[in-house]
Amino acid sequence: MPLSFPRLVAGREGNENKHGVHGGMMGSGLEMLIALVFGYLCGAIPFGLILVKSAGLGDIRTVGSGNIGATNVLRTGNKTVAGLTLILDAAKGAVPAALMGWLYGPEAGILGGLAAFFGHLFPMWLGFKGGKGVATSIGVLFGLFWPLGLIFIGVWIVMALVFRISSLSALTASVLSPFAAWALGRGDLILPAVIMGAAIFVTHRANIARLVRGEEPRIGKSKPA
Repeated sequence: MPLSFPRLVAGREGNENKHGVHGGMMGSGLEMLIALVFGYLCGAIPFGLILVKSAGLGDIRTVGSGNIGATNVLRTGNKTVAGLTLILDAAKGAVPAALMGWLYGPEAGILGGLAAFFGHLFPMWLGFKGGKGVATSIGVLFGLFWPLGLIFIGVWIVMALVFRISSLSALTASVLSPFAAWALGRGDLILPAVIMGAAIFVTHRANIARLVRGEEPRIGKSKPA
């Protein structure tokens, strides 16, 4: 039976079951509320905006596509800041998914992860205009079941090496994630993967239009994402 990261951590005590520290099939309403709020607040932290401003590079919302994600941060020319943005955007998805799953059970982990994902897309501090969700979705998958996160990254890397198009790589990985969850015996993660994948397609609608026209820029070229 596959093991997720939250279960590996929770497994340190023999009397803890797969539903988390407190047990229960679905968790209490309060626990679900905590997972929802904690996840959203983590996801809504605009690391791209904070890091770019801290580095004295101005407001990332005035650069390129105006997106706060790592791809647009890279357009500032600072690879270190872009790399940190990528890591932190992934971490803010992984932490709620793993922590809420460990504390309150797998359903709370899924809810916390999805809340973080949508918090990144719609941060209330920025007028609900956030990033496109790829890095955060990877973090959520890692927090819920790390092999699924690895598969997403693997697909992205292969597609990027072959086609050199970041958006196409992310879209392909998003499509394949639900199938990967099924193949790995994690039917409970199929719906979360579908939800995040569908949202990523919506946030990449401009990219999809450029892909259809053959105008989507390749990795390394400075055009809107």
